[in-house]
Amino acid sequence: MQAWQPTTSHQARQARAELLRTIREFFYSRDVMEVDTPLLSHGTVTDEHLDAFETQFNFANSGEPTTLYLQTSPEYAMKRLLCAQSGSIYQLCKAFRHEGEGRWHNPEFTMLEWYRLGFDHFALMDEVDALLMATLNTSPSDKLTYQNAFITYLDIDPLNTSDEALLKAMELHNIDIHQPQMLSFDSKLQLLFSYCIEPQIGMKKPCFVYDFPASQAALAKISPRDSRVAERFEVYFKGAELANGFNELSAFEEQRIRFEKDNQKRQSAGLATKPLDEHFLNALEAGLPDCAGVALGIDRLLMLKINATHIKDVINFPVSRA
Repeated sequence: MQAWQPTTSHQARQARAELLRTIREFFYSRDVMEVDTPLLSHGTVTDEHLDAFETQFNFANSGEPTTLYLQTSPEYAMKRLLCAQSGSIYQLCKAFRHEGEGRWHNPEFTMLEWYRLGFDHFALMDEVDALLMATLNTSPSDKLTYQNAFITYLDIDPLNTSDEALLKAMELHNIDIHQPQMLSFDSKLQLLFSYCIEPQIGMKKPCFVYDFPASQAALAKISPRDSRVAERFEVYFKGAELANGFNELSAFEEQRIRFEKDNQKRQSAGLATKPLDEHFLNALEAGLPDCAGVALGIDRLLMLKINATHIKDVINFPVSRA
């Protein structure tokens, strides 16, 4: 007989409700407005490392069947609101990523995303730190650059190294991947980071890693201080990658070029290309105010709050029981 019961305890469900209330109070006290955006969209992410769920909609106004995508994050729609003069905003919503189940991941999960007008990524890191102190009672965080993280833990300068050096490091650290020479330069960096650096940072207090390589900019601005890096950060705590934030790119031409390059990478990797979100690009053309934004995983945050060992302990019905 198929199990019908939730995988959470009543105490975990109470902890989720308390966490959501704390988050809403945090943003209310800072005059950041809560918003709501669609989960289904005509466009989707082009990132080669992300895949969205898709479905066919047979009742469009055009009379023709159309493909819609479940959103991997509310980012594009929220930025359309920013372009429409919404002011600083946040959202608590479901997000979907077509990836395997695991300790830290369920294909359907809860995300907190927010955007702060007039902030750069340094100011936003401080606010994320304040939220973690409010929700997890953490100590003030550590901060280090992506470059210094690699130099400290791997004795490699990621901004001035070669494919051969990365392959040697992967071999030295027993990262056993089929045909590693076929991986892109950034994929090699990501593997080394996840296997060799992540387990050594953020164990006692959160650790912010910032100034990622420009090739991993995603939707972040390139640093005016060093064109080799992007104004992007990630947050790690007790083995979890909690958040990913940017000083947001506002140049629509550059954003379109990045999306098109993503699709070229997808083609090279044998993956299907994805439709660009033209509504988002048109909004950028109208003008995105200077802002910084970040996405944070609520389920992972709750796992840390109640010392859960698996994401199923904080999601009532994970995909295996949905």
